[in-house]
Amino acid sequence: MAKEPKSAATTQEGATPGKPVAAKRKKEFKKKRERRVVPHGVVYVAASFNNTQITITDPDGRTMCWSSAGAIGFKGSRKGTPYAAQQASLAAAGVARDQYGMKSVEVRVKGPGSGRESAVRALSVAGLHIVLIRDVTPIPHNGCRPPKRRRV
Repeated sequence: MAKEPKSAATTQEGATPGKPVAAKRKKEFKKKRERRVVPHGVVYVAASFNNTQITITDPDGRTMCWSSAGAIGFKGSRKGTPYAAQQASLAAAGVARDQYGMKSVEVRVKGPGSGRESAVRALSVAGLHIVLIRDVTPIPHNGCRPPKRRRV
C-alpha cells in the first residue's frame, strides 16, 4: 500500500505525524451588548401564601428581570412574609432601574398573599414612579369546588 501525502492542514513541521494540529486562532473579543433603555415597564407581583414573585417586563411583555423571596435567600415560612416581599421587590426594581434605565411602571398584583402591599410600596421606595396599580387576581365564576375549610 502506498502512503498518501498528508495535507499541510493536518500536520506541521515539528508535530507528530497523524495527529491533527489545532489551527492558531486570533483572540476574538465579544461585542459588548449595547444597553437597552426601557423608560416604562410593567411589574407583575404574584403573592401567594408561601412566596412572593416579582417580574419586571417591558411594555411588550419581554421579561427583563425578576426576583422572589426564595431567590433573595428566605426559606420556609419566612418567604411568605411582607418583609421578604419587600426585599424581593427592592432587588428587582434596583436591577430594572440601574441596568435598563426604567423610570415609571405599571403594577399588576395577583394573589392573596401578605406581601402584596409591601411589594408595591418597595417599588416606589426604590425610585420607580408607579403610574397604575391593578389587581388581576383570578376570580372563579362558580367554577371548581373550593377546598375544604382550613382548621388552625
